[in-house]
Amino acid sequence: MADGVVLITGGNRGIGLAIAERLAGDGENVVITTRHELPESQLAALDALGIHTVVGDVTDEAEAQRMVNDAMKHGEWLRGLINNAGINRDKLMTRMSTEDFNAVLQTNLVGAFNMSKPALKLMQKQRQGSIIHMASVVGLTGNVGQANYAASKAGLIGLMKTIAKEGGLRQVRSNAIAPGMVETDMTDALSDKTKEAILAEIPAKRFAKPAEIADVCAFLLNNEYVTGQVITIDGGLTL
Repeated sequence: MADGVVLITGGNRGIGLAIAERLAGDGENVVITTRHELPESQLAALDALGIHTVVGDVTDEAEAQRMVNDAMKHGEWLRGLINNAGINRDKLMTRMSTEDFNAVLQTNLVGAFNMSKPALKLMQKQRQGSIIHMASVVGLTGNVGQANYAASKAGLIGLMKTIAKEGGLRQVRSNAIAPGMVETDMTDALSDKTKEAILAEIPAKRFAKPAEIADVCAFLLNNEYVTGQVITIDGGLTL
């Protein structure tokens, strides 16, 4: 881990922040990306944990390259990239605009491509590294009202498998995590009735905690023989 950098996109809240805190606690040299400047209070809290920040938009190819370059100012090699940045614009497909469809794919899928491309180049040169993609169970099953989100996450799984095959030639690993329902701002916005209906379908009878997703992320970062896999963390939702 010495002098290695782990770069996490969208690491200032929710699952991304939980991953950043977990890995920093493990002694990793963590850099997170944010789309906008963070408040001084949050920057101070992150700094206290040893977490660095870079600001930029993953949907912009040039900015993605610049963010990777900026992250590398904090270490000598790129140990890991975690493509976590994502948005949702849920709506029934017959009511969904092309703008909403494209916006979600641009952030969730094209953004991951933009970040993975320069990261993969570095890792192939290093002959080591791990790229982890935050997918979703809806990328495996589809979901009502989430044509854009499900398509982006299914595409992310295909991207992950291709990176695993291309990266494997030089000891670069690529995996995906497919969470089910997680306690985040996104799920907090659901109505109590919707939450109850979802919980009825989950054998574990609860939503995942962000720290539980972070646990799996730490495992994938460190295990050198797991690649090309989708690890589903859903409390049994997709059974």
